[in-house]
Amino acid sequence: MRKLLLALPLAIGAGLALWLSWPDHDVWWLGPVGIALLALATHGAGARRGFLLGVVTGLAAYLPALHWSGIYVGDLPWVALSVLQALYVGITGALCGLLSAPDDTRPRERVPRRLPYPVVVAAAWAVGEWLRSTTPFGGFPWIKIAFGMADAPILPLVRYVGTPGLTAAVALVGGLLAVAVRHAPATRPGRRPRRTAGRHTALSLGSLLAAAALVWGPALLPVPTDGRTVDVLAIQGNVPRAGLDFNAERRQVLDNHVGVTVEAIRSRTAAGTQRPDLVVWPENASDIDPVRNPDAGQAITYAARTAQAPILVGTLRTDDQARIKNTTLLWDAGRGPVADYAKRHPVPFAEYIPYRSFFRHFSDKVDLLTHDFTAGDTVGVMDVPTRAGAVRVGLGICFEVAYDDLMRDAVHHGGQILAVQTNNATFGYSDESYQQLAISRIRAVELGRSVVHVSTVGASAMITPDGVAHDRTGLFTAAALDAHLPLRSELTPAARIGDLPVWVCVALLTLGLALRLRRPRRH
Repeated sequence: MRKLLLALPLAIGAGLALWLSWPDHDVWWLGPVGIALLALATHGAGARRGFLLGVVTGLAAYLPALHWSGIYVGDLPWVALSVLQALYVGITGALCGLLSAPDDTRPRERVPRRLPYPVVVAAAWAVGEWLRSTTPFGGFPWIKIAFGMADAPILPLVRYVGTPGLTAAVALVGGLLAVAVRHAPATRPGRRPRRTAGRHTALSLGSLLAAAALVWGPALLPVPTDGRTVDVLAIQGNVPRAGLDFNAERRQVLDNHVGVTVEAIRSRTAAGTQRPDLVVWPENASDIDPVRNPDAGQAITYAARTAQAPILVGTLRTDDQARIKNTTLLWDAGRGPVADYAKRHPVPFAEYIPYRSFFRHFSDKVDLLTHDFTAGDTVGVMDVPTRAGAVRVGLGICFEVAYDDLMRDAVHHGGQILAVQTNNATFGYSDESYQQLAISRIRAVELGRSVVHVSTVGASAMITPDGVAHDRTGLFTAAALDAHLPLRSELTPAARIGDLPVWVCVALLTLGLALRLRRPRRH
């Protein structure tokens, strides 16, 4: 208990550092510092104490970072989500505590071989995040360590190892920092002979140099951004009000997007600029089904004819079996809807309620969602005819951008540019919008694609394949974003290897457990 109490401040500090490394604080270097603090707290702690310390770190990080999830639905969903995410950090802490060398080894007992502690830390974080990203109900990968690195010099590495590999690399930096602190001369006064102390000093300095090389070395890696361009106009139409009833005036939201589109085209015409090749509207730009409601369809057709370009429209569709799907329609000026994509990963407890009768015992908020959304079953790609030639657009609706497999599928099926359509009105003036924009920036580099990140209310941006966000908008404003974005068709190394970094980390942890179970030898 004494050791646990002494380690608690480190665990709390670790969580707060991780929170500050994520948007909209964006102090990226606190990411590896937070990991280092938890690594110090859990070193030699064993599995149970390591788990408790990891949970404390997770709570300190996720309670403030995910506060937006309870703005309009109360504290219970926010706290429940944060606790669930913290349990996975607990698994990371347990692995670090179990696979680190104990501090109280008996003198006559030789410690069995173990994995280097920085490797343990890196593998434990990567595997813990992967578990959190896939379980339960498909997981919640929203705030990864990797997603806090959009402005870090280590960012280009994600093009080669994906987000699991980037998380492992940042965690490796944290593990190296922990080793540097543990072996610094000031932390071991009078405990070692001079010769041994020299070895510890060399280990501390070597760890610091390795950490610095890992952070700044990837800045030298190439991140191609060339390719023929497509002229894209993205529309942030805004909504009448923030909150769950953002679309109480559904026709007003649609009219906003029509009006901003028409005004942007008129401004182009006045400036002597040609019409765009493609217009992108966000998720929920028309919650009136424009296929079943002719007046809504006519409004979209008017916008498309004014632009003389196809429009990607975020809407809700109800099929013949009365199933509701969160959908993107490709709307042609002359033919109306010509293609559609239905969201493959509806968000549990937001777009559908799993085990509704069970969870109603805990909160009647589950009945705020009166109709469960149905998942689509096709990959999000569309062939869009434009004046610049046919363009294959990969699609991700809202939270789908956080799922590695969904976004990889889009480029594996030929997506030359990515459109992330989202609606952040239900999260108010919170960090959620900026967290999501950072994810799109990471995806741009990871998959080597331009990303049109467009929200009903912001923050929206045009992102080039180097992760730079152009024309970034504010919250709850109307805006039109215009950019010539490069099209690319190559598959990055990260897209090719997929989850391989995760399985490498699983293998490393398995090896670590096997070494841990070996009996120590005596002299």
